[in-house]
Amino acid sequence: MSLAEEKTAGAAARALPELPKRLEPLAIAAVRNAAMAAFVWAGRGDGKAADGAATEAMREALGHAHVLGNVVIGEGEKDNAPMLYNGEKVGEGESVSFDIAVDPVEGTDLCAAGQAGALTTIAFAGAGGMWSPGPALYMDKLVVGAAARDAIDLRDEPERVLKRVAAALGKRPRDMVVVVLDKPRHVELIARLRACGARVQTPTAGDVAGALLAALPGTGVDLLMGCGGTPEGAMAACAVKCVGGGMQTRLAPQSEDEAEAIAAAGLSTTEILEVDDLVRGNAMFAATAITGGTLGLSAPRRSGGWNLTHSLIVRPGSVRRIVESRPVTDQE
Repeated sequence: MSLAEEKTAGAAARALPELPKRLEPLAIAAVRNAAMAAFVWAGRGDGKAADGAATEAMREALGHAHVLGNVVIGEGEKDNAPMLYNGEKVGEGESVSFDIAVDPVEGTDLCAAGQAGALTTIAFAGAGGMWSPGPALYMDKLVVGAAARDAIDLRDEPERVLKRVAAALGKRPRDMVVVVLDKPRHVELIARLRACGARVQTPTAGDVAGALLAALPGTGVDLLMGCGGTPEGAMAACAVKCVGGGMQTRLAPQSEDEAEAIAAAGLSTTEILEVDDLVRGNAMFAATAITGGTLGLSAPRRSGGWNLTHSLIVRPGSVRRIVESRPVTDQE
């Protein structure tokens, strides 16, 4: 994209101050329906079936939009999963009004095993406002809340980042809680943070949830570190921006094929991208629990002929958790 095109896209994204409010019902319907569809498969050992059911339910909900949306970021390329594919158009209209990032099941293995932490997630930004990772699948990330957003620098050693964020929060390093995904690539990072005295939470999955825990107030988590998915990073950036948090990322290919694809696309593995680079203008984020146990959300349940779901809605300056109910249908 040329500089002129970027300026035009940015202006388009900023020209929709009402976007989060207008699209909130659509976002809630998309994540709620997807969570209910995936919940049918929770604990049944078939993550692909859960992902497929959630994707179709989300696609169906988005199809009712009265404006046209463009899927900028899907999840299928990395996980070989069913997709709302990159470039797919959903809704009605002749011109695109908003960008979409989706992860119909975040934590596919968690859902398959019936373990806590699986979510269905979606993020919206104005047309042209959402960064696209192209062929890049992984990125290094730092995420913090608003009070520490000026204290992070992805070029620094993790010990220095930890100490500066702790100082910004008025804490000692030993009082810090850091989320790092439990992956072989993070063995050294986890050891170094613990050597500083930090408490490190190591979920096996949940890249988006980890970023939100670090960015949202009152979660008890101070910082997210490590390498995770680019789709999840761009999606989390929408929520981080809404709450004024800090985020830095850098592409981190995990295979030769990925590195070659990134180079061929003209993308940089040294450039630091901040939250405003990942999402321009207004944005919003929504998630519904599939198995519960994270972000203060409970799994779907049935009560008195009603299906109940628990969702998180993040809009500029607003974080809400809502319980929604709908009647049980004959198909359910």
